[in-house]
Amino acid sequence: MYISLRKHDNIMKIVNGSLVDLPSPSSLSYFWNFGSLLGIFLFFQIITGLFLSMQFSGSVILSFDSVIHMIRDVNYGWLLRVMHANGASFFFLFMYIHMGRGLYYGSYRFKKTWLSGVTILLLSMATAFLGYVLPWGQMSFWAATVITNLLSAILYIGVMLVEWVWGGFSVGNPTLTRFFAFHFILPFVVLFMVVLHLLFLHETGSGNPMGLNSSYDKVGFHPYFSIKDIYGMLVVLIVYLLICMEFPYIFMDVENFIPSNPMVTPVHIQPEWYFLFAYTILRSISSKIGGVIALMMSVLVLDFLPFFLKHNFRSNAFYPFMKILFWYFVINWVLLTWIGACEVDYPFMQMGMMFSILYFLMYVMLWMFGEVQDMFN
Repeated sequence: MYISLRKHDNIMKIVNGSLVDLPSPSSLSYFWNFGSLLGIFLFFQIITGLFLSMQFSGSVILSFDSVIHMIRDVNYGWLLRVMHANGASFFFLFMYIHMGRGLYYGSYRFKKTWLSGVTILLLSMATAFLGYVLPWGQMSFWAATVITNLLSAILYIGVMLVEWVWGGFSVGNPTLTRFFAFHFILPFVVLFMVVLHLLFLHETGSGNPMGLNSSYDKVGFHPYFSIKDIYGMLVVLIVYLLICMEFPYIFMDVENFIPSNPMVTPVHIQPEWYFLFAYTILRSISSKIGGVIALMMSVLVLDFLPFFLKHNFRSNAFYPFMKILFWYFVINWVLLTWIGACEVDYPFMQMGMMFSILYFLMYVMLWMFGEVQDMFN
């Protein structure tokens, strides 16, 4: 009864807008800004996507031309389009930093908050992939063909499942129509998960850079951290608008400015930059089913952290090793992203295999440090 009343109170706090009264550790740094920035950019994505959908035509014959029509003929359509496309890159950049900060400071110990965050990441990845297909350019078409074909690796029902997703025997109009429908719906599911994420966060409270569990050194969220959030928001918005105005297509693939052609395969098929690390892991394994499993586990492994890691490494002797291990992981992730954009050739394939192994080895080493800590305790 007490727990249910506490949950009800937390919900009412969020609904009534009393977030300003939330007690927060006084040592929070600017790395805690990225949660609020993600909320702002999710709002941007929903609003710009809503306006773009009013001009978009979900047909293989008209979709590419409808995007060109938005850019050339619709008032400020070019701005909405580049804000939506570049907003996705900013959203994933902030999400990776946000989860990296949680990994570094041990936020996976807050089980429900962490698992809801990983669910938001998975839903966002699905939404971004579906949206990438909609312009129906060369890279959109072939990315949809390659990724949906991965389902054929499932034993017995794989081929049938691929044809069911396609709505036919190849990627075509039914595929585009259902991708558009799900791309429109999923952001609202993400929004619902964000509300749950905030609710779980209010139950446990935020972690802190010191790695302490003290409940005494806390201050109100407003004005101490609301000012930090506003400052960070202004800086990021300046950079965001600068890119949208001066370098609007910096994150886009040149192949996607060509209408899709099922008879011509691009020289190098690659997804957007925020999927490149997982794409490298996929293509580094010669076995199709093995590559699909490794691709899924590259993200799903985050779901297992709260169950295998229950330690606060920042407050013990293992912290220097964990710090080195974390930065090794970041460098390895950047290298995987870089290799994903390179051609499938020597030495990139060999490097991709090596860095893919190191990617999963990092999680094994995390678990080993936890076990050793238990032995010393």
